[in-house]
Amino acid sequence: MSNATPRAVGATGGPSEQGRRLNIGGPPAAPRVLWFTALVVVAIAVAASWYTIVSARNALLGNAFGGFWIDLVAVLLAVASVVVVWPLAKAFGRCSAVRRAAAAKDMVAGRVARSEARDLSWIAIGYTMAQLIVVLAFQFLLANNQAVAKTFFLVPLITKTFPLVLSAFWVNVKIFLIAEVLVLVWGLIVALATFAPGAAGKPLRMMATTYIDVFRSMPAVLVIYLIGFGIPLTGVPILKDLSLTTYVVIALTLTVGAYVAEIYRAGILSIHWSQTAAARSLGLSHMQTLRFVVVPQGVRQIIPPLLNAFIALQKDTALVNVVGVIDSFNQSMLIASNYYNLSAVTTVALLFIAISIPQTRFVERMMRRDRARMRAGGA
Repeated sequence: MSNATPRAVGATGGPSEQGRRLNIGGPPAAPRVLWFTALVVVAIAVAASWYTIVSARNALLGNAFGGFWIDLVAVLLAVASVVVVWPLAKAFGRCSAVRRAAAAKDMVAGRVARSEARDLSWIAIGYTMAQLIVVLAFQFLLANNQAVAKTFFLVPLITKTFPLVLSAFWVNVKIFLIAEVLVLVWGLIVALATFAPGAAGKPLRMMATTYIDVFRSMPAVLVIYLIGFGIPLTGVPILKDLSLTTYVVIALTLTVGAYVAEIYRAGILSIHWSQTAAARSLGLSHMQTLRFVVVPQGVRQIIPPLLNAFIALQKDTALVNVVGVIDSFNQSMLIASNYYNLSAVTTVALLFIAISIPQTRFVERMMRRDRARMRAGGA
């Protein structure tokens, strides 16, 4: 009987294969090249930041913006620009830890410290690149003796014309609030028409599909122009006497309603056919099935894309200038032509950003909540 000790065999073969697979090499080395690269990038970013801060301070002082607060803000920005040095300093400490671990022949501690040093170096580079982009943006504003900043961000003109632009902006708000309600109703009607059952519903389905195809193919500005100028020329009673704002609401409802109808249709089609079959087996009619079973479930699926469509509708209200409605954009163009400056147009852009970004974040929050609910249901 043999007394030989059995040898472990690796997953790929004999002991020689296992020996090669377990060869972990020598002690880890500190990522010196990566750290020095991060050091150079950080130094360039800090120097460029300080140069930009000094240039901006001198520009403000040269444009009669004096006061202690300018120097205070400049100092705070200069201090903030050095924050990117912090992860770099921590990376240097971890590089030293790598060398100490190598001297102590502690492989685990050395590899952990090396990984942390690499991560911190990349963090320093990432934040520094973002800082450089901000610096380049401010340098663009300061270019040509602050010509860009004076053209788009002339603070005295923005302050002076803000009440006029804000008053005209309420026209945009009124238009998209009314249009959003009408689009919700009109889009649902068109979507339901595309599901008209049987041979009797075929003409209705064809008309709804044709409407969706036509109005999704036409630019919104063209529809606004045709309705805003065309309907008054027809002389049709009642319609010819409507206001320009009403024509714009009708045009936006027809245009955006085609897109919303497709969103509704996608939500309805996302409901499994067994839901419809179960409802019909219980004696519900086609319309009752849509009303009580399919549509309520489908609408929950399409709330995020619906809100995205409404955000797009808000921006499309700026197209009303083609028919002469004095909205915020039209008012800003009048101011720009009088002062030969586009700062009022920048005010309009900021107002649209102020109402759109919160809605965008709300949509993202709803989408995350829906995904979490779906994952929980799948689990």
